[in-house]
Amino acid sequence: MADKEVKFESALEKLEEIVDKLESGDIGLDESIKQYEEGIKLLRFCTAKLEEVEKKIEILVKDKSGKVAGLKPFKNEEEQSKLL
Repeated sequence: MADKEVKFESALEKLEEIVDKLESGDIGLDESIKQYEEGIKLLRFCTAKLEEVEKKIEILVKDKSGKVAGLKPFKNEEEQSKLL
C-alpha cells in the first residue's frame, strides 16, 4: 500500500483479493506472508476510515445542545430487506 491517498473502496477491494489468494492456497509461504502483511495494513486502514466516518455521522446527528439526538444502530442492506 502506497503512502498516497487511498480510497476506502479500492483498499477493501484489494483486501478481498488478498483474502482470495490466501484462501486458495496456490501461493508459497513467502508470498503468503507478504500478502498477509499487506492485508493487515489494509485492514487497519479500512477500520480507521470506518471509525472516522462513524464519528462524523455522530457529529451530524447531534442536536443544538450538543447531545446526540436519536442515534440508531446502523443496519446493513441485508438486515433492512428482512424488515421489509
